[in-house]
Amino acid sequence: MNVYARPIPLPHGRYPLAGGWTRFSQVEILERGKPPRISDDIPPDLLDRLTARRPAVAGLPLDRPRVMGIVNATPDSFSDGGRYDAASHGADLIRDGADILDIGGESTRPGAAEVPATEETARIVPAIQALAHIPVSVDTRKAAVARAALKAGAAMVNDVSGFDFDPALAQVVADARVPVCLMHAQGLPATMQDDPRYDDVLLDVYDALEARIRRAEAAGIPRARIVVDPGIGFGKTQAHNLAILRRISLYHGLGCAILLGVSRKRFIGTIGGADDPADRSPGTLALTLAAVAQGVQIHRVHDVRGLIQGLRLWQAVNNEKAD
Repeated sequence: MNVYARPIPLPHGRYPLAGGWTRFSQVEILERGKPPRISDDIPPDLLDRLTARRPAVAGLPLDRPRVMGIVNATPDSFSDGGRYDAASHGADLIRDGADILDIGGESTRPGAAEVPATEETARIVPAIQALAHIPVSVDTRKAAVARAALKAGAAMVNDVSGFDFDPALAQVVADARVPVCLMHAQGLPATMQDDPRYDDVLLDVYDALEARIRRAEAAGIPRARIVVDPGIGFGKTQAHNLAILRRISLYHGLGCAILLGVSRKRFIGTIGGADDPADRSPGTLALTLAAVAQGVQIHRVHDVRGLIQGLRLWQAVNNEKAD
């Protein structure tokens, strides 16, 4: 039976978590079918994995939380589809302080249908070419689209299927020697919210991400270039999402940087009483700061300016050296 260890964030902990701004002294031991328990005994190999500084992603050191601005070059995204020109919106996000942009041409909202690769490519390439003066990630599941995006200047691939949708994408990433974000999703966007079920969502997602990492490594992608995303809202109920967010520091045990995408998700509106996705920025900020406190390094959001303001205040309160 697998045993999992979640570092417990503590402001003045003994060890740095993933070489970042958060510290810990103890771990929460998790086993299937057993109650959690706290332990001070951390095996040396696990301690090395939990404390090692994560490599820079697309040239961005992970010594502080990084903000990834969302650019949807789609007419049907759940939050802002078709409301803006992708290139000009991306430029606005850069001015607002985004560290990296994530440009996508296919909506993966619940119920979304697949977009042909040629159409997806035509939607994103002009925006990537216009915005590649800062790091740009391409949000795609398809090898052909990723290849065109990388040629246009993208520096990272963000695959919501974790190489499940198009196995050829792994080789494209390996050959290009760029970082990749492997996300967990249960099922395809068209059907993923049709009664998703898990034995233990926190641990099932961990195991699935670990399997995706091993598959990527087998394709020639070193762990140092892999980012993981537990896939909030992708084949998960509100209860599943909250279970992951409460203990998201568990995924540091995979030895990769963590990316979180909660921005404007439906469950934020359900809990917070905001039917319109555009009104969910306060809830997004609350969840983001909770994840920052657990050492999560990259945050994929719509409202870059508001999130950065919140981060600055969080950092000021938590930095005793700040005036």
